[in-house]
Amino acid sequence: MNSDAVNRLPARVFRLIVTGGGTGGHTYPALTAVRALQARLAASGRGLDVLWVGTADGLEARVAASEGIRFAEVATGKIRRSSNPLKMVSAANIRDMGRVPLGAVQARRIVADFAPDVVLATGGYVAVPVSLAARLCHRPLVIHEQTVRLGLANRQLARHATRFAVSSESTLSLLTESVRAVAVVTGNPVRPEVLTGHPEKAIQVLGLHGFDRSLPTVYVTGGAQGSAQINALVRDVMPWLLERANVVHQCGPANVAGLEPAVRALPGALAARYLLTGYVGPELPDVLALADVVLSRSGAGTIAELTALGKAAVFVPLASSAGNEQAHNARHLADAGAAVALLGEVTAEGLRQVVEPLLTDPVRRAATAERARAYGRPDAAERLVDVVLDAAAAGR
Repeated sequence: MNSDAVNRLPARVFRLIVTGGGTGGHTYPALTAVRALQARLAASGRGLDVLWVGTADGLEARVAASEGIRFAEVATGKIRRSSNPLKMVSAANIRDMGRVPLGAVQARRIVADFAPDVVLATGGYVAVPVSLAARLCHRPLVIHEQTVRLGLANRQLARHATRFAVSSESTLSLLTESVRAVAVVTGNPVRPEVLTGHPEKAIQVLGLHGFDRSLPTVYVTGGAQGSAQINALVRDVMPWLLERANVVHQCGPANVAGLEPAVRALPGALAARYLLTGYVGPELPDVLALADVVLSRSGAGTIAELTALGKAAVFVPLASSAGNEQAHNARHLADAGAAVALLGEVTAEGLRQVVEPLLTDPVRRAATAERARAYGRPDAAERLVDVVLDAAAAGR
């Protein structure tokens, strides 16, 4: 860890503006970085004063409130993209774009008044006015990109960055020469608690005493709200899957009732190896530690966690993700043999074909997990803190 940059900072409280949000993929890496920065500064006897700038109705507002972080709101406009350029000229897009000048004025006032040592932007539309305000106010700007390819906001902002942190070596070749000169590969920050799970604790807390420990365990998740597509796939292969594995199926709170008839139809021996749950909360690290194979979407946060843990995964990308980034994330790992990607039309038969080798061949499963681990950066938050501190020290 870089202590030199900390020592080069003034003894006063370090002031940070963090911006980014709209989705968990932008919000939680920012929060993890803030926590890591706070711990780093505290170890040197320094304090941290954080202001989170975002939208009032975004996830970032709720996260900041729950963490006791001061929050400031700015107006922002969202561009609703379409493959048909004519459809982008919509009333909603025109209305939202009219909010951009207001957001820019608000952001400049906030940055000027707070006078941060650094602005850290993690993407999303709200990062645009705040990042531009940082440059106008001559404050160091660190931008973090979670995905292999640049998100729309970061693609526009990259040339303004003091430092441009990326999650993958593969991103470097996509950058312009000027941006590449200030780019640093940090990885995507992963919540440290995710890395500290215990398989036996999952068995005890979730009552998985009917699981056959001689079989691999599959963790199925479609995110906090679940995925209708993934739920239907698992339902259609359920008896077949349970003959070969134990399954923890996090289906989303609203989807439990729809899957219960399929569960009731299972023979007793198979039912004992299956847990249907709407939501996995504090026990998530233990469930991940127990899992041998994970079936999930392929958002940047999920990729970061599973590679940091070194998990064999089968990805079913969300087709409507911005810029088709989930398919790109999944393909990137699949091409390296570090995961399996189900792209295009996904069927139950297709799922059976790709999952079976991972379940029945321990050597293949272990090799896939090891390749995934090679892409993981469990110290990404600390690396990003290094970049933030270096940018602050250089900007003095």
